[in-house]
Amino acid sequence: MLIVFSGLPGAGKTTLSRPVAAALRATWLRVDAIESALWRAGVDPAQPTGLAAYVVADALTDAHLALGATVVVDAVNAVEQARAGWRDLAARHGTVMYAIEVICTDPAEHRRRVEQRRPEHDQAFQPSWDDVRTREFTPWREPRLLVDTAAHDTPELVTLILGGIRAQGTPA
Repeated sequence: MLIVFSGLPGAGKTTLSRPVAAALRATWLRVDAIESALWRAGVDPAQPTGLAAYVVADALTDAHLALGATVVVDAVNAVEQARAGWRDLAARHGTVMYAIEVICTDPAEHRRRVEQRRPEHDQAFQPSWDDVRTREFTPWREPRLLVDTAAHDTPELVTLILGGIRAQGTPA
């Protein structure tokens, strides 16, 4: 199964995707970590490293799905092109894609998270609140589980997400 988390930075994707991947014993891929690794390897951040990180994540996801693994992808997935890539991978492997959009409907809380969070150990860049506020994010065209991290706590949302995955026919 392919489980794709999407949402703006600071909404709570990593907070939710990490325990979901652990509960499923799934491969967990963070596009932010891949992009940061590209920078550490000497790729100039002025290059399209965001796109490159998605291409690397796609290749890794393809390899893991070919082995029959469940993969959890943690990425903004702000545009249809990124989402179509995940859909195509799932279709190519004859597996289910389960999409989750993470939002934070409390703007003050979302801003606080963005401004006060510390980067993950493998993350070289933290966007500013202005970066997040002005970032393009097109609406999803297909069904997805919409979870609001301002309205529910992490354990409750993880349980909800795992229940949705279970309903798709994959044991969670």
